[in-house]
Amino acid sequence: MGTPSLPASESCWPRRFSLLMVSLTFPLIWVGGLVTTTQSGMAVPDYPTTFGYNMFLYPLSWWWSGPWDVFVEHGHRLLGIAVGLVSIMLTIAVYKSPAWSRLRKAVVIALVAVTLQGLLGGLRVELNARLLAMLHGCTGPAFFAFAIVLAMWTSERWRDPLHEMTAKAIRDVEPQLSRIKRLAILTSILVYCQLVLGATVRHMPVMAKPQTMKTFVFFHILVAFVLAGHIAMLWLRTHRQRALPMWIRRPARWLAGLVLLQLVMGITTWVTKWNWPMGIGDLSRSTADFTVVQASMSQSNVVTAHVAIGSLLVGISVLLSTRLWRLSDEMSRGSQETPADLKVTLQSDE
Repeated sequence: MGTPSLPASESCWPRRFSLLMVSLTFPLIWVGGLVTTTQSGMAVPDYPTTFGYNMFLYPLSWWWSGPWDVFVEHGHRLLGIAVGLVSIMLTIAVYKSPAWSRLRKAVVIALVAVTLQGLLGGLRVELNARLLAMLHGCTGPAFFAFAIVLAMWTSERWRDPLHEMTAKAIRDVEPQLSRIKRLAILTSILVYCQLVLGATVRHMPVMAKPQTMKTFVFFHILVAFVLAGHIAMLWLRTHRQRALPMWIRRPARWLAGLVLLQLVMGITTWVTKWNWPMGIGDLSRSTADFTVVQASMSQSNVVTAHVAIGSLLVGISVLLSTRLWRLSDEMSRGSQETPADLKVTLQSDE
């Protein structure tokens, strides 16, 4: 996100709370994925209480030493409450600091979003609806991406995105920046569409026709390779533009590494759930203890990691797109406001 360097008159608490919210939201998504993977969503049949207890007053020993599915589901609820409390503290911190007034609408949106996400999770329990579970799984990563962007808005780099760039670097980068920005935005859209496809496969009704399942799995695999190609192009274009600041190039590098890992995790998820494709001879027999073992520890960890990495891809792609948009906007505004001064600076650099 960048190291903050705030004027002494500004409170550092909005920055701290925004980073804390990001740090808690990712584990929340991970545990939420584990709830679905282990089919623990209805382990606690009531909401907002837990077996009739206030969630905060549910006996710790019962939760810690109780059944695994109750442990996971109740833990997911507690993490959700923690994120909600942090969003409340962030809102208070922003409203108490006049210098951060530009973020007031954003923190209110974050507070409303996390509240609606909690209500959606509660309705999923009360109605035991698979569709609501899928929506809950899709809106969580969207909130995670928004939390990342909100944290970025509190950084010094957002205020002055050009402070690391010389006039020559700006001149070298500017012609290609719009193309890279469009590619990053398209990549973000593809990442989220892929996540929705994955959630659809993951929450496919038991009574669905086999052909329906095959169709969604096919498109999920197809989009995965298209997405990998997009991220590869994005990384190559940012890598070649050496004049781009590291806070732009680094997220592109993260995306490239994560998408490779995600492809590996996707293949591993297939193997642990459905065995090797086309029954690859001796290899399938040698790994028989790890394939098609429903709700095994290895399967649960692999599938949940696949889901969590998908959320990371959403968050980082949106982060990169937003940073590129900010850099492009600042370059355009600078060239429009002081074209003569910029020209003199460029000539002096030469």
